[in-house]
Amino acid sequence: MEVTSITNGIIIDHVDAGMALTVLHYLKVDPATTKLALIMNADSHALGAKDIIKLEDVEDLNLDALGFIAPHATVNIVRGGEIVEKAKPELPQHLVGVITCKNPRCVTTSETGLEQRFHLANAERREYRCDYCDEEAER
Repeated sequence: MEVTSITNGIIIDHVDAGMALTVLHYLKVDPATTKLALIMNADSHALGAKDIIKLEDVEDLNLDALGFIAPHATVNIVRGGEIVEKAKPELPQHLVGVITCKNPRCVTTSETGLEQRFHLANAERREYRCDYCDEEAER
């Protein structure tokens, strides 16, 4: 299998094996309209197996949720065929519009138009709680 390198875009490496489609969903990347390559279950020395996502001609992508979804990921920004920036995502302090509150009595389930907002309650346990009802988020 050959996957060519990209000229301009983003490479998300070290995604836990089998999570690439979930990452695309949370990052709101539409595979039908985006030039991308998915490599799933590739060998990895650190993780055993990993997924890799290559997004061509994508630069304006909100990667805030990546630390929540793919904690081992590495983000490489590519311009002119060269990696110009490399970053490890961190747990965001706030998640907006990424996860939904499972509490049936929460105002966000009955009121339309309210954004689903969560805050980081415990970084060590990777625990997020709803800003409105304080319910713990489920993954």
